[in-house]
Amino acid sequence: MNATSRDTISSVSHFILLGFPSSPEMQLVYFGLFSVTYMLTLMGNSAIVCAVWWDRRLHIPMYIFLGNFSFLEICYVTTTVPNMLANFLSTSKSISFVSCFAQFYFFFSLGCNEGFYLCIMASDRYLAICRPLHYPRIMTKELYTNLVILGWSSGFILFITPVVLISRLPYCGPNIINHFICDPVPLMMLSCSEDTTTQLIYSTFNVIFMIGTFLFVLCSYALVILAVLRMPSAASKHKAFSTCASHLVVVVLFFGSVMVMYVSPGSGHPVKIQKIVTLFYSVITPLCNPLIYSLRNKEIMAALRKIFGIEQTLSKI
Repeated sequence: MNATSRDTISSVSHFILLGFPSSPEMQLVYFGLFSVTYMLTLMGNSAIVCAVWWDRRLHIPMYIFLGNFSFLEICYVTTTVPNMLANFLSTSKSISFVSCFAQFYFFFSLGCNEGFYLCIMASDRYLAICRPLHYPRIMTKELYTNLVILGWSSGFILFITPVVLISRLPYCGPNIINHFICDPVPLMMLSCSEDTTTQLIYSTFNVIFMIGTFLFVLCSYALVILAVLRMPSAASKHKAFSTCASHLVVVVLFFGSVMVMYVSPGSGHPVKIQKIVTLFYSVITPLCNPLIYSLRNKEIMAALRKIFGIEQTLSKI
């Protein structure tokens, strides 16, 4: 019985990621489109990371968290897009068993880290706006360093259990995943046996994490908005609302698409809708984040102009 089980588990050595089935010509169009999107995402997020790294005026918790968040976005989008680009040019579209689960682990761990970073950034804004006199004493270098470490490590720790449980399910064929990433829901559907315990643990983890972090962020910004409304100065209100508005847009983009996909029943979504929603939070959101943060932030724009020498050029003209 044990030997049969081991043979069953090892019978699938790779999976086929169908991606976006179409003609070879359309595959080339998709390759070009997503290549440009990927490069713009890397450039935009790298610009924010460089601005925070090189401009000492931005070495404060708010921008340190933003710089780490942008670097996290670079890692996040790199877990899926390069493989997706390779599949557009490939005829086999295969990915090994180990690589598939490695992608699953890193993609969802980094996505989990994004959720924690949005919570950290929300709590930082709450302290800065609602407790301005106590902020320097509370948000010490030791605290924000620990928060940065927590934001990077939490997802990698929490997602070990779901990945191990799903990878130990018996896979005996078929091995075709109608998706462009190794998503856990299609993977569990390919298993030879229906493991309700694994499905329950995975679903419970998703609901607790996503709803918990989303409610934390909403409550933080609700308190921030109430505090801003009490401010006597119109200029202070405008600056606080401007900062929080960019954060809230990112929160809605990220949590909105993720919750549609994973909190509501996955089986209720057609495959095309699943791909579009996944594409939105895995590719489109990381592309939009640099625009949302940089265009609405004077300090970031000033740092970028300084780095690229735009100010010196304008002054000479």
